[in-house]
Amino acid sequence: MKNKQWSSLGMKWNPFSNDVPSEALWVSARTENFCWRVEQQIRDGGFALVTGDPGLGKSVSMRVLAGRLQRLRDVTVAIMPHPRLRVGDFYREMGDLFGVQLTASNRWGGFKTLREKWLAHIEATHVRPVLLIDEAQEMYNEVLLELRLLSSSDFDARAVLTVVFAGDGRLPERFRDPELLPLGSRMRVRLLHEYASREELLACLGHRLAQSGNSTLMTKELMDTLVDHAAGNFRTLFTMSAELLDAALQRDVRRLDEKLFLEVYTPTSKTTATVPSTATRMSSRR
Repeated sequence: MKNKQWSSLGMKWNPFSNDVPSEALWVSARTENFCWRVEQQIRDGGFALVTGDPGLGKSVSMRVLAGRLQRLRDVTVAIMPHPRLRVGDFYREMGDLFGVQLTASNRWGGFKTLREKWLAHIEATHVRPVLLIDEAQEMYNEVLLELRLLSSSDFDARAVLTVVFAGDGRLPERFRDPELLPLGSRMRVRLLHEYASREELLACLGHRLAQSGNSTLMTKELMDTLVDHAAGNFRTLFTMSAELLDAALQRDVRRLDEKLFLEVYTPTSKTTATVPSTATRMSSRR
């Protein structure tokens, strides 16, 4: 049913969903530079960090980075789906990600086996395996410390793994803790997602619409209105856009405009419109 709905609007898929195809992801100049630097870093290994408030594009940057790394020859890319693990489960997860049999009861055996696997890969390809960790602020200190030791050799002179952390503002704060400072000081490449400019929001919204197949789905006036209410936050922008798209489908409207925006978000009772009020609260934090 959904596919027929998108087709009726001249679209291949919903441009405002979280799982849009990779080609629909708009890439900022900062993310472009970050991805390029990480691509260079895999020759020497080490740590990289993506951080910022919720909704500013961290996960999108990780998706873009993962796609680019996976297209590189001889690069092994592992993505940790559940970062909140104790050390035993961490080793089991690492064994599964890198294709080696590990047990939680033998941490030394796991440490040695992973290192041998990575060193053999480096010897054959001259590039480091890559581990991507989203929501890394949820990781336990003991696992972060274990990962730092696991990924370096020769008295810390040689990295045997490339690790990219992504997390909200709590993550860089944690790296300032004395226990984690040795890890925090090793971030070679950093990407800080700040609140987007008006131009960036418009470019991203226009890119999503064009890639979905209907660049004229929204009027220019509506796009300006949505950007003004998004408070520099991509998630807020697409949440509002998705709600308007649902309203258009219900009303059998073929083009989204400011009239629809007012119908959806003008309060008809004491209850105010949910999404714009959220954007206003986020704006007050800037």
